[in-house]
Order: sequence, then C-alpha cells, then structure tokens
Amino acid sequence: MKTSLVEIFKVGLGPSSSHTVGPMKAARHFLGLAPAETARFEGHLFGSLALTGKGHATDRAVLLGMQGETPEGVDVGRVAELLEAIDPQRFSVHFHNDEWMPEHPNGMKLRALDAEGMCLREQAYYSVGGGTIRLAGEDTETRETPETPHPYGCADELLRLGEEKNLPIWRIGLENELAWRPQAEIDEWLERIWRVMQECVEHGLGTQGTLPGGLQVHRRARSLAAALDPQDGLSPLDWVQAFALAVNEENAAGGRVVTAPTNGAAGIVPAMALYYQRFVKGADHEGIRRFLLTAAVLGQLYKENASISGAEVGCQGEVGVACSMAAGGLVAARGGSNRRIEKAAEIGMEHHLGLTCDPIGGLVQIPCIERNALGAAQAILAARLAINESREGHKVSLDKVIKTMLTTGRDMQSIYKETSQGGLAVNVAVC
Repeated sequence: MKTSLVEIFKVGLGPSSSHTVGPMKAARHFLGLAPAETARFEGHLFGSLALTGKGHATDRAVLLGMQGETPEGVDVGRVAELLEAIDPQRFSVHFHNDEWMPEHPNGMKLRALDAEGMCLREQAYYSVGGGTIRLAGEDTETRETPETPHPYGCADELLRLGEEKNLPIWRIGLENELAWRPQAEIDEWLERIWRVMQECVEHGLGTQGTLPGGLQVHRRARSLAAALDPQDGLSPLDWVQAFALAVNEENAAGGRVVTAPTNGAAGIVPAMALYYQRFVKGADHEGIRRFLLTAAVLGQLYKENASISGAEVGCQGEVGVACSMAAGGLVAARGGSNRRIEKAAEIGMEHHLGLTCDPIGGLVQIPCIERNALGAAQAILAARLAINESREGHKVSLDKVIKTMLTTGRDMQSIYKETSQGGLAVNVAVC
C-alpha cells in the first residue's frame, strides 16, 4: 500500500473533502511556489469543481488557502470574517463550467500574476478524493514510500498475510503505519480523530436551525434524538441515524468534521463507532482503536484499487465505501475474524453499487445527509450478517466488489458524478 492510514481519516471542514478541503490545500501549497513579486492570485476551477463549486464552497476554500489557511487549522467560527477581509482585487476565483482537465474530473489551475497582469507562475492540481491533492503530471506510481513489514496490494493478499502471520487486520495496519511514523504520532492521530468525531456529533445533536445554501433544509438530528424512546427496541438504530445526521448537518454547515473517508460520507464511521461504544456489551477504548485502524485499512484498499471520489465513481465511492469501512470496523471492534471483517466490508459495498452522486443545487445536503443515516444503518446490518452467519466464506470477495465498483463508476454517465446535471439535481426544483 502506497497510502498511509492517516490519509484515510483527516480533520478538515465542510462541506466537501474533494471540493473544499482539497482545493484549500492546493491553494495553500501554491503560496509556497509563487514568486515574491506576485501582485495578484487567480484560481481557475474546471469540471466537477466548477459545476458544483458554489454549493461546495470551492471558491471560498481557494480564497482561504490563498491567505495561508489550512483545513485542519482554520477557525471555522471565523470563516465569514476571514473571507470578508480578502481584497477581491488581489484574489479571485473563476469557474469554467464547460471545460474539463484531462487527468481527473476535479481539476484546478492556480496562477500568480505581476502588477501588469503577466503570469509569473501557474500550477495545475487535481483533488482526487478525501482531501488528497495531486499535481498535474505527477506519477504516483513512482512516489517514494517506506518499506513496510507486511506488504499487500489487495484484500486477498491481506487475508493471506493475516493467516500466515496470525495477525488481525488492525495489527497489520498498525505495524505498517509504524514505517511511516512513530507509535506516539499514530496514537495522537487516533485520539484526535476519535475526539473530533465525538465533538462533531455532540455539536450536531445540540444545534438546530436551517442549513446555509438556499434549500431551506432544517437540521433534524437534535429533534430526532430528543424524541427517542429508550424502551423502543429499535432505539440503538435510531440513535445511529441521529449520530450520522448530526455529523453531516455539521458538514453541510461548514463545520469541523473528520473525512471518513470523505466529507460527503463523514457521518457513517463516527455513528458506527458511537454505536459500538454505547450499545455493544463489553465495548472499550481498545475496541475503538481496533475499529478505526481496521476501517482505515479497508479505506486504503478502496483508495488504491478504485476511488473514493464522487466525481470519479459516484456516491458508491463515498457512502458505499464508508459503509464498507464501518461494517468491517465494527466486526473488528467486536473481536471478529479477518474473514468476517472482509465479509462485512464486502456486504457493505455490494448493496451500494451504482449509487449516483446527484446533489441538489450542488449542495452537500439532499440526498447526502440522509444517505449517511441509511448507510450507517446498513453498516450495522452488514456487520451482523457477517458475525452471525455460521460460515465465514462467501461467494463475492471484497476484491471483486471493489473492482465492480470501479468499473461501474467508469460506466456511469458524468451527469451522475457530482456535477448536479442529472438525477435528483435536475428532477427536484430548487426554490
């Protein structure tokens, strides 16, 4: 694997990892390339970044990045104030709705100009999903990565490694990650990710009102949680959906979230982790660590062998992947075998195959928020199927479903891949 686990779970801000977090990182990176005599900065957005950029706050993200802000460090409570202070004569963002760059649907070009308007430096970037950026022409296959003790390239190889070395998936992931960074740094990352996830849910459950963007979508997580009856046998499932709604309402409002593996699907993994903590007998903090590490390893498999970009493969690459990660993670937290983890992950994705990305108004609200609630519920069911079935084996392997997801995404028309040109985005009037 050429992807660190840290790339799967990152702290950022809403509403989109590929359209907000990635472009902000690209703009911040470009600051270091711009000549000292730069008088003006321009951002040019193409493809999906242009088509849904307004609703995804891509222009605002680029402007913030040009001021030196980062997704991890920006004060989300001061974003409006920071944007208001920007000089529009020095910083601008332009949308090219009818133009696409060649390497990925999420393309952008950043330019540094002198006082006369002469271009001093231009750099093209791609936001490839989950907040990861790539420079145009960059060969990721030749990128130097550390030598890991347990190399694998697919789920079948991962399972064979576990059997040969008698290691659970989470331990394989942890020991490989030690080649990237020391144990203390990994521990700090895990604790921060888990803390931000909990804070996001708590803030979402305590906030009411209407989400920004013009769709007049009302927050529901708080009222849903307040109405839950602890005597209802389905109460844990209702709580899981409330947790997921809380996170994605925070995301839609531009709040602090964890990309898991994306912002559009950020509610599923935290909802499942909280389900484990609150409703699974014998749950402990070590189980949370097993959950997060296992989910991250599964996210690696999707990121390297397919995609986690809605603009590339549709929402199956976001909500579908998050459901798969959460299902496998829950099995690991409950002490399930590697085979059952792989089975849960496969089930979680299999029943999201073909899911389109068609946000109404280009906003990460409808159908995105509810999809997280349903994806979290499906992750529980997938995990339970894998745990409770007498046989560990199954007909469809995780590798086969990952390959199917990728080919399905390639066959999907671009209007259904985060362009707001098809599906619900054109069949539901925006008032």
